[in-house]
Amino acid sequence: MTPDLINWLASLAFILAVIAFVLEVFVFPGFGISGVIGIILVGWGVMLVAVDATQVTEAMVLAIIVTIIILIVGLRLMSRYNLWRRLSLQNKQLKNDGYIAPAPGLIFYNGKEGIAMTPLRPAGSVEVNGHRLDVITEGEFISPGARVRVIKVEGTRVVVKEIAES
Repeated sequence: MTPDLINWLASLAFILAVIAFVLEVFVFPGFGISGVIGIILVGWGVMLVAVDATQVTEAMVLAIIVTIIILIVGLRLMSRYNLWRRLSLQNKQLKNDGYIAPAPGLIFYNGKEGIAMTPLRPAGSVEVNGHRLDVITEGEFISPGARVRVIKVEGTRVVVKEIAES
């Protein structure tokens, strides 16, 4: 191979590695296949421009060892000086403060009928089968005491519609 072709291949490998890392960060979060491909492309690009493969391998191994040492020292310093408190959220959502996890079985109410307990403008409360639910309408206002039907349950979102009196 000519030196110009090798330089172009090395440049292409680095550009593709950067694209793979960007995809890993923004499109496929976590340490997945695009991150591994990016690491492989960087290594391949370095090997292409290297004069001696053993010297490059030694340099890469040394760089990995130094990175691990810096990571360990950094973690110890962060724990010693309580830097984790500055980086992480310390507040807890306690049940006594009014934070309650959503009921897991809301899908059971799909298609059931109930009575509006509060004005639904468009959100409010209804009673269905003796249980009080926080619901939302599709935009219409429903007065208290009106009969409603659960038309859709999406996770913790319960959508109701007023039943027309005939």
